[in-house]
Amino acid sequence: MIEALRVIAHVRTDFPEKFGIPRQSGLGDELRGTVVFTPPYRLREALRGIEGFSHLWLIWDFSQVPQRGNFEPLVRPPRLGGNAKMGVFATRSPFRPNPIGLSLVRLSAVRDTDEGPVLDICGIDVMDGTPVYDIKPYLPHIEAVPDALGGFALPHAEDRMQVSFPEELLALVPKEKRPALLQALALDPRPAYQDDPSRRYGFGFAGMDIRFTVNGSVLTVTEIAVPSPSDGPQ
Repeated sequence: MIEALRVIAHVRTDFPEKFGIPRQSGLGDELRGTVVFTPPYRLREALRGIEGFSHLWLIWDFSQVPQRGNFEPLVRPPRLGGNAKMGVFATRSPFRPNPIGLSLVRLSAVRDTDEGPVLDICGIDVMDGTPVYDIKPYLPHIEAVPDALGGFALPHAEDRMQVSFPEELLALVPKEKRPALLQALALDPRPAYQDDPSRRYGFGFAGMDIRFTVNGSVLTVTEIAVPSPSDGPQ
């Protein structure tokens, strides 16, 4: 029996909340984050040899998901419309007996900073501040299974939205953030059961409030709220 899981790091991303985050890791290489270690794990020696791996497994905590008191064996995957029920162990639902997440990310750089060594990663699917329990290298000669079955998730693997982004709104987004935002929008943040063309959706990204509507397969950005320098706690 493990007495307690130790938080070894936190992930910094552009997503301050759950809505808007891709449902799986690896769907967008422009979706980037940084793993910042906590003492006493902030040691270069602990990362010796990690640069030789292109991808890493992150084991992390669903820290912002309210945990239910009773075990529920069936969940409703959002990509199945919110009505079809599947066994919790056949899904990646955050509502689990233990709130543990697993992400496969690409390692783009190892940097030395004032906070010790950090990992720059791509293909993230976690919100800002997510606690990390462990990091393990991905071993392609063992873990890549070309003929593996994708179950009920496979038909939706290539789902993408056509993003309509007016130039005057796109100009409000810093150039270095545009590719990641476009990828996040194309992946359609909504649950599949939300399909109201008149409804306006929104999520936070890199300090901005992104608002959009969806009609069929077209997602249209309607507004971007950018805080002014004077904005702050009241």
